[in-house]
Amino acid sequence: MISKILSFYTRLFGLWIVLAGVAAYLFPQMFEGLQKFNLYFFALTMFGIGAVLSPQDFLPVMRQPWLVVLGTAAQYTIMPFGAYFIARIFQLPDELAAGLILAGCAPGAMSSNVICYIAGADVGYSVALTSVSTLLCPLMTAGLTKLLVGARLDVSFWKMFFDLILTVIVPLAAGFAFRHFFGRFTEKVKDVFPAVSVTFIIFICAVVVAANHDRLAEMTSLILLTVVLLNVGGLIGGYALGLLFRLGLAQRRTLSIEIGMQNAGLGSVLAIKNFGPRAAVPTALFVYVCIFTAAILCEFWKRNRVRIADK
Repeated sequence: MISKILSFYTRLFGLWIVLAGVAAYLFPQMFEGLQKFNLYFFALTMFGIGAVLSPQDFLPVMRQPWLVVLGTAAQYTIMPFGAYFIARIFQLPDELAAGLILAGCAPGAMSSNVICYIAGADVGYSVALTSVSTLLCPLMTAGLTKLLVGARLDVSFWKMFFDLILTVIVPLAAGFAFRHFFGRFTEKVKDVFPAVSVTFIIFICAVVVAANHDRLAEMTSLILLTVVLLNVGGLIGGYALGLLFRLGLAQRRTLSIEIGMQNAGLGSVLAIKNFGPRAAVPTALFVYVCIFTAAILCEFWKRNRVRIADK
């Protein structure tokens, strides 16, 4: 019974994030004091994810490593450079441009694994792509942000690199270790960890909305347009790449979701810490745009659900 409740709670993560965002906007004082804990929230999220991953989740890497290389390379080119050119074309102010580019430079969103499952995509491929892009993010996210934002604002590569090590890699490794040493216990409570991760992602999004209450109230259609273009461009680009390489339908859906959905929660944390609260507006908005476009895709795709075994 508890397992079903937790699974139901996790699958509706999009609804909880939207509700938390509305609550944070209407009652920002309830969440503002939590901003100093954002890094800890994200670290706990990564610990929960590490605790539920198993060696079997990485089988796609071992069986067809080129597919993972293809997806990871696409993620760290299509989205970062897409964000850069969108920011240039629409002449976004420096801080907003930095936030949009950070959203593009972030690794894949962990929630994409749930979306892939609902949409009938290749979940194993999704987990492999998300895991590899997350492991590479201290180097790739920090390096690409330095490359693409450095001309506008002062970017400390090493500061961001070590922030990512401490908030992503260390807790992820701790989660792996916890599963290894307490495997039986972890198996019994495995449904708890995704729910915990979802809860902390909800807190992160709510804190970002609360911290940017006044700025969001002044948000222009231009900022919304740039975020939508980045998200939709990633979704289309990922699917087109799958067509180009003649991948199966399930894998094309996975590439679309993995490239279009970035870990903007991490991007928000990095934006606030490195560029200030205003830079987190595009990253926070990106979270909500991803949810709505993913929901639309899921509704469209699940009518023609493709099981992995049928590929």
